[in-house]
Amino acid sequence: MDLDAYVAEHSGEWRRLDQLCGRRRLDAAEIDELVALYQRAATQLSVLRSRSPDPALVSELSQVVLRARARLTGRPRPSWAAGWRFLLVGFPGALWRAAPWWCAVAAVFTLLTFTLMGFVADNPETAAAFIGDEEAAELVESGFAGYYTEFSAPTFAFHLWTHNAWLAAKCLAAGVLIVPVGYLLWQNVVNIAVVGGVMISYGRADVFFGLITPHGLLELTGVFVAAGVGLRIGWAWIAPPEELTRGQAVARAGRDGVLVALGLVGLFAVAAVIEAFVTPAPWPVAMRIAVGTAAWLTFLTYVVVLGPRATAARRHSVDHEVGGDFDLRSTR
Repeated sequence: MDLDAYVAEHSGEWRRLDQLCGRRRLDAAEIDELVALYQRAATQLSVLRSRSPDPALVSELSQVVLRARARLTGRPRPSWAAGWRFLLVGFPGALWRAAPWWCAVAAVFTLLTFTLMGFVADNPETAAAFIGDEEAAELVESGFAGYYTEFSAPTFAFHLWTHNAWLAAKCLAAGVLIVPVGYLLWQNVVNIAVVGGVMISYGRADVFFGLITPHGLLELTGVFVAAGVGLRIGWAWIAPPEELTRGQAVARAGRDGVLVALGLVGLFAVAAVIEAFVTPAPWPVAMRIAVGTAAWLTFLTYVVVLGPRATAARRHSVDHEVGGDFDLRSTR
């Protein structure tokens, strides 16, 4: 093949194709022309790749063909509809379907925490076994309150966000094995209960609850959700529903787990902002607790209102598909 003659014959079409790709708007005739030139250029590119030793020419024409293909098929763009569907259907639906699990985790965790906290508060000497007498005194005097002002608020918020998101990720991932989730939760029980028990035993219960409540309600709920959803995935492997195989049950629970994981990123961001900016703020305790409680109740309302609707819509969609298949078969 005479490469120079081939290029001279078709280079005008390639330039025209490149010009059409660069235009913002095309009329009907130009669109037809673009399609025709794209088809010819794709064929010509195939010929050049098989017969031409010139990589620069092949690369140049490849870029033109790719631009034309992108112009004809459209470039993928972020879908706002998909985002809204996730917020209004996907995330709340997954939370609602796993609600028995994370509510049970929350109940057990809360009971254990307050039981151990009460024991430490009634037996101050036990604090030495956990953190030591000097550390306990320092914690009461300044350590606990100082934790919330040690770093700048933006830095502190980012640290909290990543820490809590990582803890939730571990709970979700460890759920398949069941036991590691209990260990992760027990670490949190001990940490909160011992600190709270020490503060109460020294007469600083107001400081402890005044600082931990604003962010703790939402933050701990996020941890409970992650643990509950992780355990649900593990249980789907142990005892799948009768209508599903073990793999299908785990896949279905896992899909909900992915939705929850994505949603918890936003929840922990809100909790981190509250802990970094509201918890240490020089406001009345009642105001700080009110802000945290409002955020927590907003989340629970979001789940209770949208979750059943999303689950019902999903069930109706599945039933409709099954019913449609039945009707189709019955007409044959």
